[in-house]
Amino acid sequence: MATADLLAQATSLGIDLNQVDWNSVPVPPDDMGIPSDDDDLINEGEPMEFEQGLDNIVVVDNLPQVPEEKFQKLLDVVKKIYCSIGKVDVDNGGIWMPVDPETRKTLGYCFIEYATPQEAELAREKTNGYRLDRSHIFAVNMFEDIEKFMRVPDEWAPPETLPYVPGENLQQWLTDAKARDQFVIRSGQDTEVLWNDARQLKPEPVYKRPYWTESFVQWSPLGTYLATIHRQGAAVWGGATTFNRLMRYAHPMVKLIDFSPGERYLVTYSSHEPSTPRDTHRVVLNIFDVRTGKVMRDFKGSADEFAVGGTGGVTGVSWPVFRWAGGREDKYFARIGKNVVSVYETETFTLIDKRSMKVENVLDFSWSPVDPILALFVPEIGNQPARVSLIQIPGKEELRQKNLFSVSDCKMFWQSSGEYLAVKVDRYTKTKKSTYTGFELFRIKERDIPIEDLELESKNDKIIAFAWEPKGHRFAVIHGDNPRPDVSFYSMWTAHNTGRVSKLTTLKSKQANALYWSPSGHYIILAGLKGLNGQLEFYNVDELETMASAEHFMATDIEWDPTGRYVATSVTSVHEMENGFNIWSFNGKLLYRILKDHFFQYSWRPRPPSFLTAEKEEDIAKNLKKYSKKYEAEDQDVSNLLSEQEREKRKMLKDEWQKWVSEWQRLHDEEKSLRQELRDGEASDEEEEYDIKEVEVEEVVDVTEDIVDYELD
Repeated sequence: MATADLLAQATSLGIDLNQVDWNSVPVPPDDMGIPSDDDDLINEGEPMEFEQGLDNIVVVDNLPQVPEEKFQKLLDVVKKIYCSIGKVDVDNGGIWMPVDPETRKTLGYCFIEYATPQEAELAREKTNGYRLDRSHIFAVNMFEDIEKFMRVPDEWAPPETLPYVPGENLQQWLTDAKARDQFVIRSGQDTEVLWNDARQLKPEPVYKRPYWTESFVQWSPLGTYLATIHRQGAAVWGGATTFNRLMRYAHPMVKLIDFSPGERYLVTYSSHEPSTPRDTHRVVLNIFDVRTGKVMRDFKGSADEFAVGGTGGVTGVSWPVFRWAGGREDKYFARIGKNVVSVYETETFTLIDKRSMKVENVLDFSWSPVDPILALFVPEIGNQPARVSLIQIPGKEELRQKNLFSVSDCKMFWQSSGEYLAVKVDRYTKTKKSTYTGFELFRIKERDIPIEDLELESKNDKIIAFAWEPKGHRFAVIHGDNPRPDVSFYSMWTAHNTGRVSKLTTLKSKQANALYWSPSGHYIILAGLKGLNGQLEFYNVDELETMASAEHFMATDIEWDPTGRYVATSVTSVHEMENGFNIWSFNGKLLYRILKDHFFQYSWRPRPPSFLTAEKEEDIAKNLKKYSKKYEAEDQDVSNLLSEQEREKRKMLKDEWQKWVSEWQRLHDEEKSLRQELRDGEASDEEEEYDIKEVEVEEVVDVTEDIVDYELD
């Protein structure tokens, strides 16, 4: 508001601004009530660096030093090279090549200004090391980097050794005395981490923060870190009792992130709009060391270079672009390209054997969850059949190959322990007018990796969903026609032959289109999402019986907790109504329900693998009654406490009711004289002491007069 407008408004309100004590006027705090994450940077000793707006300029060194008569020829060469990369406004000084004022020779370098920083970065990447001739090899740097180079001291000094400061125990949440699990939710502007306190039938808050992320949050695979997304990059948080920021990862306009399985590395992705319509999106991928924040390797290029194979993603790029080998060692990662699969090792972040694997027409690949084994799918081309190959890394040895004929589509599903691989194959019929589906089942751990074919009883059934039992030997298939397909369960064992697949049962006409196994196996949820309005059936696969049927109307997401004890179903903001989440027991009992407006995300905190051996876990399962006595006693104490709290709540409600009745009785007694006066001296308030008289009152509602023609004979 201008000063004149302020004075006019004050005059209209009768306020003399000269008499106002401005120090008494409350103003919002500097941080507007939102705590800053950058306060720790103010006193770190190094001066703050601000963007100078020069990140779209590159400096090209090692140019020929030519006289004035050859200046234009050299300029034309530079323009031809650099204007092909991005937009340069040559007419307005977009290229400046300094000249020695005495000799009129060029100084051997030039400055080039692009329309965007992304184009400048691309020019540096493509032309640094460019060989113009035998004597002139370009050295290209960003203009902003020159100032950093100038600040490097002439003499080396050893870095200062800082005293060791022990950090927080980032796994302390695993020592919770109640053995509870945590989860994170986002609703409105808030992000919250809570305990799932199923005994108390409610969540217990751990940490809450407004504007914590600008898009989504993501747990690391072992639950150590919580990652947030910001315009400047990503950050990870963790701690014992609260969530402190542990590291930042600078990557402007980051859109997606992905952790390696062992949490050692973080992959960040961004996509930038092209400067000209004929170009594609510019993609930038960085791989960071999670603990140090150092960029271990970056990848840049057009979206077309990263759009080969896979499904999903942003602007045509399949995500994740890099897929990590199984296990917690984080030794290998790979990406698919045109006719190649590039496998990198993390010791040097370079290609294994310094070259990619050439695989003609490769369409998709998938890592074993536990071993460095790649499964590749190559479609049918001409007379060459389709095939699925298993490749051992790093030796690139082919362990097994299966040729497939008349293939329409193919999907690969690894079992979580890496013991089995299911390949769903859609094949054309002889007439090529329709398709049917079968499965190729690989037994990875057995000698020579035997393969077994499996076809459904009705070959024409459409496969709606497939899912392996975690750590088990069974799998489930939804097949048939919506809205009531069938659900079949199979085992990789039979009663007398562990090397033969067998069908356990088929459930007919189920309202289901998704399968959710418990992480511990044994139990599964047959879910009907989207058009089926959140139908839930909790099924015991050991006993082949339904434990419970329920509904969470309009449910969009279902997620088991990492222990397999509880299930969360949620309705996110894709629906305008009923936003929030429900927590269920493994057998389908609704424990509690939380409604949240503008609900965006629900995610359980993962747990790292148990340190117990398989034998010890089996021993605990056999002697579960002995171990469960302690927890049964605790459950009984909690149940008694809840019962006592319920009794106290009912007593409080009863007392409030009696207090309300007493108050109205008091008012009734105070108004007795007034009622007696209104009743002509009658003091009684009992209705049965009155004589009831009925009086009829006739009232003319309407009168209509009609003239009737009448003739006398």
